[in-house]
Amino acid sequence: MDGGNINDQKKNIAVLGSTGSIGRQTLEVAEEQGISINALTAYRDSKLLEQQARKFRPKLAALSDENAARDLRVRLADMDIKILGGPDGPREAAVSADIVVTAIVGVAGLIPTLEAIRAGKRIALANKETLVCAGELVMREAEKYQAEIIPVDSEHSAIFQCVQGCIDQKEIKRLILTCSGGPFYGKSWQETENITKDDALKHPNWRMGPKITIDCATLMNKGLEVIEAMRLYKLPLEQVSVVIHRQSIAHSFVEYQDGAILAQLGTPDMRLPIRYALTYPNRAASKFEFLDLLSCPPLTFAAPDREAFPCLKLAEQAAREGGTACAVLNAANEIAVNLFLNNQIKFHDIPALVSEAREKIPVIQNPSLDEILQADSDARKLISRG
Repeated sequence: MDGGNINDQKKNIAVLGSTGSIGRQTLEVAEEQGISINALTAYRDSKLLEQQARKFRPKLAALSDENAARDLRVRLADMDIKILGGPDGPREAAVSADIVVTAIVGVAGLIPTLEAIRAGKRIALANKETLVCAGELVMREAEKYQAEIIPVDSEHSAIFQCVQGCIDQKEIKRLILTCSGGPFYGKSWQETENITKDDALKHPNWRMGPKITIDCATLMNKGLEVIEAMRLYKLPLEQVSVVIHRQSIAHSFVEYQDGAILAQLGTPDMRLPIRYALTYPNRAASKFEFLDLLSCPPLTFAAPDREAFPCLKLAEQAAREGGTACAVLNAANEIAVNLFLNNQIKFHDIPALVSEAREKIPVIQNPSLDEILQADSDARKLISRG
């Protein structure tokens, strides 16, 4: 299979969530590869979106916040760019390009991702909540409309790369997701009681946004990735496991029935999985740093501590139960993390609030999209009131 530039395939992309960490790195890759940008969307950072629009000259720019969109119209009045505000922006952007990078944080990414799937687009999926909340529905729609879903999360990209040579998925014994352990690895439950926001935002290896960084500190991020992997590969929880790998060099493993284990290694840099999602099945040359095996630290692996970090166990329980349980888990966690980031609750309150939502909100099996969104709404209201 030849390597090459995405321009050989004449593709263009839309970046949903372009002002966030993944969105900004996607634009770095696009610039590196000479990929044209058809649409950019964000929540309300009109200043940064203006800068991006002037540099990449998309046909469409959108902000979900209506006031911010009005500001963007003023800022870009001298340019021939369509400006949208509110929920229509991400939905229109999602069907405007050949490849849609879904980097919107939270359940807000679900509807535009479904729009892109139903338009038969390739989805470079960086919004894990889409598969966590509505994975079975999303995968059915992707199959129905023949839309490609290429994961951007480093762990799921690693698995995706490791299964390329798999003739039959039945050959897979299990998927092994690696986890850095976050900034509090090795600490007991008691030792994390008085953790501050500033402490939790100090991830040892990755440069990410605040929400996902807190999720890494609680290990909820890994729990969400377990659910995502189950949906992507249609595997039960028993075939998806987690190991702590502090160095973030081996991004995940696939263990096969014959005992072979394949891994994808690389520097802790999200631009690698982003580039692969955009250029797949080709591997485009990169100007960024490569992994030097002779200078990287020894690679170590350990079991996660589910008692010290109960969010991982809560996610696995929701995964086992299925239905709307995962939507409730995700929504409650989003609100709890936001409260923690605003110094309104303590670190230990995050799993406590998630557990409360799971206990109080009934689970619906084989839910419709409306039932998934209702479960999400119910969890948000419950935790916000608390």
